[in-house]
Amino acid sequence: MAAVLITVPGVGESITEGILARWLKPDGSLVQAGEPLFELETDKANNVVPAGSTGVLKIAVAEGQTVAIGATIGTLDPAATPAEVAAPAQAQAASPAPASAPAASRPAAAAAAPDDGTAAAADAGVPLAPAVRRLVAENQIDPSRIAPTGRGGRITKEDVLAYLQAPAPAGEKVETLAPSPATALAGDASPQADTTVQATGGDRSQDSRATTAGRETRQRMSGLRQRIAQRLVQAQQTAAILTTFNEADMSRVQDLRARYKELFRTRHGVGLGFMSFFVKAVVEALRNYPTVNGRIDGNDIVYHNFHDIGVAVSTDRGLMVPVLRNADAMSFAEIEKAIAAFAEKAREGTITVDDLQGGTFTITNGGTFGSLLSTPILNPPQSGILGMHAIKKRPVVVDDQIVVRPMMYLAFSYDHRIIDGREAVSFLVRIKECIEDPERLLLAL
Repeated sequence: MAAVLITVPGVGESITEGILARWLKPDGSLVQAGEPLFELETDKANNVVPAGSTGVLKIAVAEGQTVAIGATIGTLDPAATPAEVAAPAQAQAASPAPASAPAASRPAAAAAAPDDGTAAAADAGVPLAPAVRRLVAENQIDPSRIAPTGRGGRITKEDVLAYLQAPAPAGEKVETLAPSPATALAGDASPQADTTVQATGGDRSQDSRATTAGRETRQRMSGLRQRIAQRLVQAQQTAAILTTFNEADMSRVQDLRARYKELFRTRHGVGLGFMSFFVKAVVEALRNYPTVNGRIDGNDIVYHNFHDIGVAVSTDRGLMVPVLRNADAMSFAEIEKAIAAFAEKAREGTITVDDLQGGTFTITNGGTFGSLLSTPILNPPQSGILGMHAIKKRPVVVDDQIVVRPMMYLAFSYDHRIIDGREAVSFLVRIKECIEDPERLLLAL
């Protein structure tokens, strides 16, 4: 039987290319149909692509290369054996490569590198998500040594980080290898990145190299980061962005959560967070001010008769905004479950383009990182975005008395071309009213 071509699949109408972020199987290995084969990074999300058939893998394009949709990046040969493919690869890796050839252009040499730990994981029957597999490979860890805490015995990213941070028992050597200097410098500069992420080398798919005797590091922007940059500039250049502020007393919401959080978790299997209250409040405010739920298209205003709410999620690869479809029809429990599922998919790198497309309004929570106040930027082509912030106890005047209350600053950025100032202020006041009197959300008042 002839070898089956491995091609880059289409992942969205507007996407024409992506970055081959990572091969999930080594060159020359036997791959079963349906097994995760490679990771494709696009300007919207990372996609894990499974093998379309069973066969021995022959890699034609190295990790980190930009590939067009439909391009051939390798083959799966059902008639070959792993030894037949591995022998030429090893011979090619042993021969000296031209000094001018970049490492990324020699997939055979890369395939002959030491086992990255994924094969050991497969032998041990340990299921690894893409983000976990990347950490394991970068630190050359034996997955069988990591105690899994995820569902179904899965190893989570937190399990790997805990293993790396835990001191080794007396007389035992921790089985990790230090990353190369170039990798160690390729830290992720996202808001939630810390020294742990930098120590693990950031994203291996990115080209990072030290210059000027280690005083600078030049790193290619990922496709996702490039798209974020383009959209932020687009928003600033094409919309008349203005921000209005208010503050909300979170006492009633905190009291409700304190009273019902255990019962809520027992009944629904998920925690009761603040985001579900704000999603409900935003939907209620959008019903009162439908222009905020619209967008400009040329010389027309498009009014959306549905409420698809984007919830910003920060990951180690940048900001993603998965969308809650028909949020107006969702219960508190359904909202919390959907947000939890999106957050897990974003951490594991399995979020899809469909999860991110669309949306009529966005909510972002800078308070997660301690932000007290900010001016969020629109998510084009949307006309409004709500910024939540940290809850701080502050003295406020209630019934002519100074009392201490948990307060949150709210920021509403909007496109002044379509939304007038009075409408914007009234929209934010409506959200404030719903948060300060959350029973109104339940009664739709």
